[in-house]
Parts: sequence; C-alpha cells; structure tokens
Amino acid sequence: MPTRVWEAPWPVRPRRTLAVYRRGPHDPAYRVTPDGTVWRASRTPEGPGALAVSASGGRVEAEAWGPGAEWLLESLPALLGAEDEPERLVPVDDVVKDAARRFPFRIARSGLVFEALVPAVLEQKVPGAEAWRAWGYLLRRFGEPAPGVPELRVPPPPEVWARIPSWEWHRAGAEAVRGRTIIGAARARLEREPGEGPVGRAEGAAARLGALPGVGPWTVAEVRQRALGDPDAVSVGDYNLPGIVGWAFLGRKVDDATMLELLEPYRGQRYRVTTLLQLAGHTPPKRGPRLSVRDYRGF
Repeated sequence: MPTRVWEAPWPVRPRRTLAVYRRGPHDPAYRVTPDGTVWRASRTPEGPGALAVSASGGRVEAEAWGPGAEWLLESLPALLGAEDEPERLVPVDDVVKDAARRFPFRIARSGLVFEALVPAVLEQKVPGAEAWRAWGYLLRRFGEPAPGVPELRVPPPPEVWARIPSWEWHRAGAEAVRGRTIIGAARARLEREPGEGPVGRAEGAAARLGALPGVGPWTVAEVRQRALGDPDAVSVGDYNLPGIVGWAFLGRKVDDATMLELLEPYRGQRYRVTTLLQLAGHTPPKRGPRLSVRDYRGF
C-alpha cells in the first residue's frame, strides 16, 4: 500500500477542493468518512486505483491502492490545487472580494479527461438527480471494485463504455443521445498519446473534445474545469449559473450573454469567480417550476 506525506505551503481543504468530483450524495466512486478523509476511485493511465486523502493544515497524508496507486500519489499535489494560482484573481467587485475572503479554495486538476467527460455528458440538460442516478447505475453495473477499497467502484475503461448496449442505457435512465455521445467519445480514444506526458496528454485530449458529436461548449468547460483545472472555463449554457451570477451582481436573473458581460472583468478567472459565488450562496429564490426528474426506464 503506497503512501505519501506532502507538506503544502497553504491550508489544504480536501473536502472543498475535491467536491467537484463527487457526482451526487451516493456516488459509487467517491465518499467522505466522518473524520474528513476523502476517498476516490479512478481509472488512471496505469490502471484502476483508489486514493484516500486527509489533511491537517498544510500536512497531507494519502494512501493509494491498485495498479494506479503510484500515478495517483504522484498527481496528488495537482489534484489538491498545487498548480493553481488563486492570487491571480483581482476582485473588482465587493461581492467577489467578500467571497474570496470567506471561501478560499484552489482548483483541482485530475489530468483525467475521459473520466471527467462521461459524467458531464450524463448531466447534459437534465437535473442533477437524474444524471447521478444514471452514473451510479452504470458504475455498479459495468465498473469494478476499487483495489483495496471494494465498496467503491472504479469507472470502466473506454472500451467497456463503448460496448454498453442500448437497453442498459435505458435501464440507467439515460436517453439514447447521451449514450451515443459517450460511446463515440470512448471510440475516439481521446487520451491516446502516451508520449506527451500527463499534462500534455490531458491538454491534447481536451483539445479534441470539440470535434466529438454531442459535445458542446458546456461539456467542454465542465471537463476542462476538472481535468485541467482551467480557472477560466465558464459553463455557458448551464441551467442555474446565469441566475447565480446575475443575482450576485444585479439582484436578478440574467441570460448567458449578460452573465458573460458581468464576468468580462474577470476574464482568465471566470470559473474561479462563479465557483466563489456559489460557495458564498448567491442563489436566487426558487419561484419558478423546477426541472422534473424524468425516468426513461418506464418508456
């Protein structure tokens, strides 16, 4: 069981930093234990692995299991935000300044593009609960027990995603178009350049996303946020985000175009700003009808 102790020059908050990788409260690949330890199951370029991370101040202790253990431990600093530069944010509004003071955070970088892509596709234009239900079903059905932590499930490799039959997507509650998008991405072998190194491979894979059918700007941004730690990847087309940004700056909901205008002074740091506004709770009142959670399994 490989381990690593890493001393960071800032207070590390694994639960806050890694929360972006959690797909709902019952994510089979993610859990947080009462002592604050974060557990993740991932499929790395070296194979399946599981990682447990805890921190006290800047001291981080991690354990890993499986063929991907060494890769996960080597990538640990980047996963916890070591390559992020939060000091590059220069608040020009009191609301952003206050949020940055109250909720300091660093943007994680997993380096795993396909791992970030699949749940992002499942979340396209549907309520989170619907996407999380599909993610959980597919991991339990086609994933594998995490090495050393069998209660977690490792997401399947691309070749397995590519072979999932239509009726299993139906049972998961995901309609055909999302299934086809994931199958197409799996067959495209996005992370196919082993000679580029971890960072170059992830950058190259992310650059190829836009050419995939069914993968638009929102999905690309969601992947870049998690896989590359891109501080400017704003999720244009999100159902809730324009309302959050508009409410924070203007006290009313706005559309995507106005959201981008409001965020323009923060170009280069727009994802960081939208995350801070969400952490600070700038959510407009729930007055309209909510998106209903559909169930394709009954069709």
